[in-house]
Amino acid sequence: MEERRRFPRTEINEPAFVSSGGSVMHCTMLNISAEGCAIEVNEPAFVPQRFRLVMANDASIVRECRIAWIQQNRIGVTFVEAPQAARRAAADPTPA
Repeated sequence: MEERRRFPRTEINEPAFVSSGGSVMHCTMLNISAEGCAIEVNEPAFVPQRFRLVMANDASIVRECRIAWIQQNRIGVTFVEAPQAARRAAADPTPA
């Protein structure tokens, strides 16, 4: 089978959380690359199309994600960058 990913995945098997709209769901991050990762959850139907992925061992590691695919309890996600204006506001919180 031909590999179609632009960036190689690293297997990690780390606990994490899917967070969206005040709801939090436990998951396991199975692998990661520069563009995304694969997670495993008990109830994939309850994972929203866009969410924050928070690492359980270091809550300062948070990535905005979008679902790319779902196969049974595994979900492939793409990391979403914040819009340019939001990145500037976060870097310089003083009002204009």
